[in-house]
Amino acid sequence: MKPLRSANAPALRLVDPMSGPGSDVRDPSRPGAEDDAEVDVDLGDDAGDDVEEALAAAARRAAVGELDPATEDVLRQWLQRRMSAYLKSGRARIIFTDNVHTMLSVKRGQGVYTLRMHRMFAAAPPAVLRAVVHYAQSQDREAAALLRGYIDGHEHLIRESERPRAQQLDTQGAHFNLQALFDDLNARYFAGAIEAKITWGPRARRKAGRESIKLGSYSIEERLIRIHPVLDAIDVPRFFVEWIIYHEMLHEVHDMPIVDGRRVYHTPEFRRAEALFDRYAEAVLWERTQVHKLLDR
Repeated sequence: MKPLRSANAPALRLVDPMSGPGSDVRDPSRPGAEDDAEVDVDLGDDAGDDVEEALAAAARRAAVGELDPATEDVLRQWLQRRMSAYLKSGRARIIFTDNVHTMLSVKRGQGVYTLRMHRMFAAAPPAVLRAVVHYAQSQDREAAALLRGYIDGHEHLIRESERPRAQQLDTQGAHFNLQALFDDLNARYFAGAIEAKITWGPRARRKAGRESIKLGSYSIEERLIRIHPVLDAIDVPRFFVEWIIYHEMLHEVHDMPIVDGRRVYHTPEFRRAEALFDRYAEAVLWERTQVHKLLDR
């Protein structure tokens, strides 16, 4: 469906459920997962005996980008539980954004509503939060109108970030075309939902005597996957390059919660999703037995 837009073009977007072999990698539900974790975080000077009041104060600071990541994570979990209570079925997963164009987008799959919301919604009143849920479930017109009004009334919180430099992408290698591999994986495992770009990393000289090598990385801010050019070799199997790309693609669809003050990049859910790769065992074995050969290149 086409995005719904306010007068100044911030969008609400609804994305159809995922399908295919990789559909369950979007489902963040699991025993002992992020929403069940208890994090001891100071909510600031506004915190007192009234937890709701403290959380509301934290929400106001989150709306203008004044919360530290750990406290914002607690607030996000609180909002997830609150909005899940409004759903007829399933549960809510919230991701705060600073997007200057799309204020709210919804992706549905495996009983989970993933809501990418501009942080202005952190301080939204209950009526607006209920409208988000109604819009997510049924594209309700009255809910959409209420949300447009809320967005238009909080335009001052939409900050134009410094214009980023154009990304210089290097995808064609001597042996592998990263874009072709990425597109194939995106279709097979993610129903085309991964929005990241991909490139070979810097083709710099190796560091003498290195004992480890980082074969891939995912930048949240840039939405960019970088693959080490050492993998662009005739003796590196295609399935292993695909495995590294697939691993980095998973970072776009899996939460990275803060636990005990540290961000967890590879949760149990993430590890389960890794195992969905069709040549998972071969890739792990190749890495354990052959990757040392790449260290001296």
